[in-house]
Amino acid sequence: MITSHVQQVVERLLVRGVTGLPEVLQRRLGRPVVRDAQTLADDVRLMLALQRLAREPAVETLPIVEGRRALARQTAMIAGDDQVAEVRDLRVAGLPARLYVPSARRGPGAHPTLLFLHGGGFVYGDLDSHDAPCRLLASEAGVRVLAVDYRLAPEHPFPAAHDDAWAAYRWLLEHADEVGADTARLAVGGDSAGGNLAAATALAAAREGLPLALQLLVYPGTDALRDTESLRLFGEGFYLTQGFIDLAADAYYPHLSQDERRDPRLSPAYADLGEVADRLAPVFLCTAGFDPLRDEGEAYARRLEEAGVAVEVRRFEDQIHGFLNMTGAGRTPRAAVVEIAHRLEAGLA
Repeated sequence: MITSHVQQVVERLLVRGVTGLPEVLQRRLGRPVVRDAQTLADDVRLMLALQRLAREPAVETLPIVEGRRALARQTAMIAGDDQVAEVRDLRVAGLPARLYVPSARRGPGAHPTLLFLHGGGFVYGDLDSHDAPCRLLASEAGVRVLAVDYRLAPEHPFPAAHDDAWAAYRWLLEHADEVGADTARLAVGGDSAGGNLAAATALAAAREGLPLALQLLVYPGTDALRDTESLRLFGEGFYLTQGFIDLAADAYYPHLSQDERRDPRLSPAYADLGEVADRLAPVFLCTAGFDPLRDEGEAYARRLEEAGVAVEVRRFEDQIHGFLNMTGAGRTPRAAVVEIAHRLEAGLA
């Protein structure tokens, strides 16, 4: 146990040391990675190189329980430790949840609040895996962040995660006073699978005519059919792999046919926007340049915009899938998350 802990400390120091080197030195360590007219950030390139040197197993190659432990260890290695005024564990619609209260908004009354849904392919992730980005979003945006730990596959296949996300949003509306939330300034957001759940929740809220001020979609999965050039370009070597995507599909929706995968609760890209566009919350959607999910996220943004929804799209060209969790390693991933937090703040002002 002690040896394992010491090893984790050493690995974390190594990652932070190398990715924190001056940019001029980072550029000398290896060759730049250029693909699709984009250049990978040097600190991210070195992070991936260290992962390969350490022979860190990809989580999708491990049994799911072991993969969950490996992912928890990997995210802890690159997590930041931003401070907030209060962190409170609670239950939301029967689910484990965690409320982050920023120092800038400690007073009484109702405050802008983000309902956050973590990524992990519907199979991995929890409150701890995304503790660091939730802290940074809360502290930088000055908003309350309510993170919810929905049920995971394969133990709970589709539509369990979607149903939990929707139940959590309804709970927040009904219990806003308990968490100090202003129902006129609510956002729903998440990364990857969490972005998928956030988008589907926003669609459901629009259909029901319920209040929502902003969708914060960070490299979201939007199309379960997944026939994109970005998947072909970046499906290997950039953290999120084709193998991980296939495992997530086999775990979360193995029973669905190709046509059934167009269900908007799973693939927001196929939602009938005509009936909800005028009630759909404005969207801030960001993608990563070296991400297999890049094209489907940007395609969804274009479809929303064509339907008349207010949309802002930001591609972080030099980043990979998962940069939201890299708040404690390197400079460029953290800077991207800070930018996202400022856009969240503006969207709920």
